[in-house]
Amino acid sequence: MDTVMQNSGLLDIPLDRLDVSQHHLFRTGEVLPLFARLRREDPVHYCAQSQNGPYWSVTKHEDIMKVDTNPKVFSSSWENGGIVLDDAQAIPPVKDFVISAFIALDEPRHGVYRRAVQPIVSADSLRSLEDLVRTRTKKVLDSLPRDQVFNWVDLVSIELTTLLLATLFDVPVEDRHLLREWSDVTATLEGMDGFIGHENRIAKLTECLHYFMKLWNDRVNAPPKFDLVSMLAHDPNTRNMTPIDYLSQILVLIVGGNDTTRNTMSATINAINLFPDEYRKVREDRKLIPAMVDEIIRWQTPIPHMRRTALEDFQLRGKLIRKGDKVAMWYYSGNRDEEVFPDGDSVNVNRPNVSRQLSFGFGIHRCMGMNIAKLQLRILWEEMLDRFEFIEMLKPPVRTMSNQINGYTEVMVRIRG
Repeated sequence: MDTVMQNSGLLDIPLDRLDVSQHHLFRTGEVLPLFARLRREDPVHYCAQSQNGPYWSVTKHEDIMKVDTNPKVFSSSWENGGIVLDDAQAIPPVKDFVISAFIALDEPRHGVYRRAVQPIVSADSLRSLEDLVRTRTKKVLDSLPRDQVFNWVDLVSIELTTLLLATLFDVPVEDRHLLREWSDVTATLEGMDGFIGHENRIAKLTECLHYFMKLWNDRVNAPPKFDLVSMLAHDPNTRNMTPIDYLSQILVLIVGGNDTTRNTMSATINAINLFPDEYRKVREDRKLIPAMVDEIIRWQTPIPHMRRTALEDFQLRGKLIRKGDKVAMWYYSGNRDEEVFPDGDSVNVNRPNVSRQLSFGFGIHRCMGMNIAKLQLRILWEEMLDRFEFIEMLKPPVRTMSNQINGYTEVMVRIRG
């Protein structure tokens, strides 16, 4: 583990009062021993009172899979509350503003939107992106200061992910900071660092709508191009969306293309410093790079949970989940389930079953950008190893305070060699 319990008394809290959804637990790392306790003592756990109301925690790998692959019983729809424990992400408590992204829709509507943008992650698309991703990665790494301390999050993780996002949307690269800003505003809610209030949040997202409506108007009557806006504008099933519906799809694509990759890039530096022997294995055998990418994604788990809402009563491990109940699938816990990933708090590049990690979800909502993320991370590893002997982390990283995004705001490093 890269953190320790700050308050051992948390482990003594009675189970009926245990609330693992508190944002600060993710910043400090205190949530991990609590998840381990739930896996041992109460793997399907009911919390009657939390900042987001009552909810169930599903913490074992097997049980998470049962929920994630059963969309007929467990709904993702914003109409039932959406995909995170805080309902306000989909339905803010001000104005008539609903974020109905396709990740927060059930079938058949979910598939309509997903199919419209699916070509962006095709094998041909990935092949066409590889040279561009490599060129940009080389440029970013070559520009890093030597013999100076800098924040890897700002100069590498954010820079590389926003550059690619700008390409996928075909927006000017000089506007990439806007994509990062809209991503953060979308995913930052009450109780998290950086929350700007619901009214200000809606104002910022309205700015995003105006920006992307201009792109839509420019492209809807132009010949189709291979970018996400054009795909939505020209697909017959999405070209007549309402503006708020369009914004919803844009936001999920921005957040999905930003957070997993950005925070795994930062986790990479944390991991190689905490587990230098594993780093040496990869330096000595570069064929291990894809396995290391998967292992760090598992270890980090950039999206700690996804929420579902029960559409009917359902028995899980002898517990009765009632119709209408919130259910949190804690991927962060399932990725450390001792029965599936022994010594899961450690990074092990030789882990034989790392492909079973849950970070991208399963079933109909499995992350469509998974292979783009892995492409970016693989190339980052290849180019790092070509240039640097080691990237030394000089102090513990500063994490985000969020149960939705398991990320970093600061990873202070110095390049060696």
